Amino acid sequence: MPEKDLAQVDAEVFKLIDEENRREHESMRLIASENYASRAVMEATGSCLTNKYSEGYARKRYYEGQAVIDRVEELAISRLRALFARTAEGAEDDIHVNVQPYSGSPANLAVYLAFCQPGDVVMGLGLPAGGHLTHGHTVSITGKYFKSVPYGVRREDHRIDMDEVRRLAKEHRPKLLWAGTTAYPRTLDFAAFRAIADEVGAVLAADIAHIAGLVAAGVHPSPIGVADVVTSTTHKTFRGPRGGMIFCKKAHASAIDRAVFPGLQGGPHNHTTAAIAVAALEASQPSFVDYAKAVVENARVLAEALVERGFGVTTGGTDNHLLLVDLTSKNIAGKPAAQALDRAGIVANYNAVPFDPRKPFDPSGLRVGTPAVTSRGMGKAEMAKLAEWIDRVVANPTDEALIAKVAGEVKALCDAFPAPGLRI
Repeated sequence: MPEKDLAQVDAEVFKLIDEENRREHESMRLIASENYASRAVMEATGSCLTNKYSEGYARKRYYEGQAVIDRVEELAISRLRALFARTAEGAEDDIHVNVQPYSGSPANLAVYLAFCQPGDVVMGLGLPAGGHLTHGHTVSITGKYFKSVPYGVRREDHRIDMDEVRRLAKEHRPKLLWAGTTAYPRTLDFAAFRAIADEVGAVLAADIAHIAGLVAAGVHPSPIGVADVVTSTTHKTFRGPRGGMIFCKKAHASAIDRAVFPGLQGGPHNHTTAAIAVAALEASQPSFVDYAKAVVENARVLAEALVERGFGVTTGGTDNHLLLVDLTSKNIAGKPAAQALDRAGIVANYNAVPFDPRKPFDPSGLRVGTPAVTSRGMGKAEMAKLAEWIDRVVANPTDEALIAKVAGEVKALCDAFPAPGLRI
């Protein structure tokens, strides 16, 4: 007797998934950390590999029956090593890769476990300046178990103040120095961070969760071979499944592997590992370089179009996949603006801007990213239209007739640019 499918077993969940599929098709998704995974990536994620438990590492498992799983994990590792070695500093054979972290935050926690003891001093870009929670913010376990000394950006141009980073590092002598961001629109100078880390004897960790796809494509400088350890998610600009990965020099391989397992996790998610391997293969193709270049170009064009319409854009523009829009000049806060845009089919997130006078849950800005719309094939003309829509909605956030009109226009454009992976 044929096995029942999802629609037959659980019509309620099937309907919810169908609704989300439709929503992702009909909206312009500008969340900087979101993208569209390919049908192949999702097929691997939904495969029978989810059935297998595989504590340990390839050829060193605690359970039997791992012959296929070991090959899957080794394939993901070899593909990632070759892919990122293309733009890395140093030899490919000195790059160690761990693909078992469940996501980016556990990958970052593994770095702490590998190199630090509770109470050690750590440094990272402060959350209000565009850093990530796991780089030592007080609400994160990383800010509770370690002595966090955040660095920031300059008030005059909102760029990372490397002089301040060096001064704080010399004063506090951190055990771990983070170079990584979650809401910062400019290129990171990994060599400058390396010099500071060497000067104070710190371990340098680079978090490239947002920019991994750009790094792999060579459109953002690579920290691999420069930093002692590099962490990342596997989705965002990389367009893989929801997972994590760690790169490090061979000298740190044992410490990192022990930190991931058994330090923080049990068995890896083998279906995710397979999907990471697929994403790495896709990222090795020439078309991926074209996509990554277009992500950056679309972000630049969108930033310029918004500035022309009187929006404030932090740092005056962007070098990567995202921009931070300051809405102060528009007399509206980020949250109501994001909510109005969402009703219009334009999905972004409200976000604090540097030196924001407003509270974190009611900030002054929006974080806007171009990976997902670029994956749909949208380009400069669509970015110009998007800026127009954003301007119309932000200027009239309670005009539901106008918002509904924009939503219809957005849907029509999205119909012309089908998204990868979705079933329409």
